[in-house]
Amino acid sequence: MSISSYQDLKVWQVSMDVVEQIYRLTHNFPKHEVYGLTSQIQRAAVSLPSNIAEGHARDSTKEFLYHVSIALGSLAELETQLILAKRLAYLEKQDLNVVLLKTNETGRMLRGLQKALKAKL
Repeated sequence: MSISSYQDLKVWQVSMDVVEQIYRLTHNFPKHEVYGLTSQIQRAAVSLPSNIAEGHARDSTKEFLYHVSIALGSLAELETQLILAKRLAYLEKQDLNVVLLKTNETGRMLRGLQKALKAKL
């Protein structure tokens, strides 16, 4: 299978699953967090597939690598915010564990993509 679009990338597809999962989880966060932690978590999640897509659309491997790096940073930010949400009792432990499994998978895939891109430089 050839990769003609960012949508063909498995890492983009999995990161879109993460975003969907995040929106479902944050739907029940307290209303006073709508402009706080809820928004931060959602923006960090959306940053994952967005940076993969933007990097793929760029003209160079170096630029793609830069956007993969940003996605990895957003992933760490997202995981930190999710752990905080659990500590504040906005998330159940089981829900946190389920989403962290998906973010871990996404991280492995991003690091694999990063390694492959570095090899092309």
